[in-house]
Amino acid sequence: MSLTADVKAELAAVRDPRPTARVAELTALLRFSGGLHSIAGRVAVEAELESDLLARRVARDLMELYGVRPELVHVQGSGGRGGSHYAVRVIDGGETLARQTGLLDQRRRPVRGLPNKLTTGSRADLAAIWRGAFLASGALSEPGRSAALEISCPSGETAMALVGAAHRLGIPAKARDVRGVPRVVVREGEPIRTALAEMGAQKAAAAWDQLRQRREVRAGVNRLVNFDDANLRRSAQAAVAACARVERALEILGDDVPDHLREAGDLRLAHRDASLDELGHHADPPLTKDAVAGRIRRLLAMADKKAEHDGIPDTESAVPAGLED
Repeated sequence: MSLTADVKAELAAVRDPRPTARVAELTALLRFSGGLHSIAGRVAVEAELESDLLARRVARDLMELYGVRPELVHVQGSGGRGGSHYAVRVIDGGETLARQTGLLDQRRRPVRGLPNKLTTGSRADLAAIWRGAFLASGALSEPGRSAALEISCPSGETAMALVGAAHRLGIPAKARDVRGVPRVVVREGEPIRTALAEMGAQKAAAAWDQLRQRREVRAGVNRLVNFDDANLRRSAQAAVAACARVERALEILGDDVPDHLREAGDLRLAHRDASLDELGHHADPPLTKDAVAGRIRRLLAMADKKAEHDGIPDTESAVPAGLED
């Protein structure tokens, strides 16, 4: 199962016994999964849901909370949604239900956002709004750089109402349009974990946190490996460039190289991958790292000076293309 399916399966099993929370969740489910329709000139309330289990639960809540008997219909997905879906419809008494749930105002106008009495309710009511909205149209992506918990919204007003509820719960959600569809998005690991926990998906929140931590550890290891690889590559390039310059210096100076400088140059060429400290240990008698570096530096400077005097290519000319830096 995908992360989204896991979360929805857990949330579908959450049953808050408080009446206001049940109303908030059911209203959000209706608002984010379909809402109002006109059928034969009558107002109908319809919710299009992804699972038979959730559809039956919505139907049961409608009967228990509002005393209406909805119709359950197996339908194909609409609005770009593929696969089988389940519609919960209330036609008889639909307008009354729409008024009771706040989907219609007193003048029979559709409410574009969410009922104010819900968005200003208790913490349990706010969590129930988010739970219903996620069950209707939420999605959760894998942990990583682009990780996000998203809820597609039927209007910009519902998106802003959902953002307001999130902020009251301490969740840093943002509203945005994605290809013309209003969405509410929660990004980054900790805020996503908080959102899952507030909605009631405690197991999913813990699993998400573990998965996120494993990804972060793996990413950290990969960064270290890449860092080491880059350092090794730069070290190898530097060694090639240094040896090329030393070879050119010995060629330019010929027999005019002082013995102690020739010894340093020969050490560099004999141990091409060794560090300056290691070269010093190979010398007889042993030299410090600074002494080796100083001798090689003077060897190169002497050769470059002679090359300039003689009008010939200096030691830098021997460095292969791409290693000059």
